[in-house]
Amino acid sequence: MISSVWNFLLYHPLLNILALLVFIIPGNNVGAAIVLLTILVKIILFPLSRRSIEGQAKMNKLAPELRKIKESGKGKDEQARLTLELYKKNKANPFSGCLLLIIQIPIIFALYWVFYKGINFDPALLYSFVPSPGVPHMLFLGINLAARSLALAVLAGASQYLQAHFMPRPAATLEETGSLSDSFAKSMRFQMKYFFPVMVAFIAYSISGAVALYWITSNIISTLQQIYLNKKAEKDTLIT
Repeated sequence: MISSVWNFLLYHPLLNILALLVFIIPGNNVGAAIVLLTILVKIILFPLSRRSIEGQAKMNKLAPELRKIKESGKGKDEQARLTLELYKKNKANPFSGCLLLIIQIPIIFALYWVFYKGINFDPALLYSFVPSPGVPHMLFLGINLAARSLALAVLAGASQYLQAHFMPRPAATLEETGSLSDSFAKSMRFQMKYFFPVMVAFIAYSISGAVALYWITSNIISTLQQIYLNKKAEKDTLIT
């Protein structure tokens, strides 16, 4: 049941869009189709990404004020009231980033799954109105996307590191206190910045150049979005 819903809502639509792009692009180039499909998905998800990044940046700006409330010595009920009032004044939602990320995860995994399973344009999987692209051209910039590519895998890891570098720092790490929550947040950020890129490179090399190309394109677009939104968030005024 879950597999059927997954295929109907996510996997089959993305696979058919990829097939249509391969059919339209001169030479049936799969690499160009992967880049275009990734860009298209990123554009569709941009409103969600924007709210998530802006929400995290806003929470980071509120961190000093939240710490003042926590250290004010007032009762828990009064602290909760002041905290909610601060959120309301600044239109901040501490859970917006998590909720929006949950929405994006299935789409991102479905797109990844399209490339992970191999470029399979089985007519049985294509919609009646989607023409079969025929034999796809798997060479992209001289690299065979059907095989493993060390160069693309390294670039996938490097682009993942670049994306992590420009991610807004979690509010818990902005002012170090030595608490357990701060230590955990710092550890998670360290792993996202240094360990995860290595894991991405390893997975990309283990599967195929198509997966690596998808990750590179996705990470580059995400990094550009983050740079733009980070600069925009710096101009926002904090209301206390």
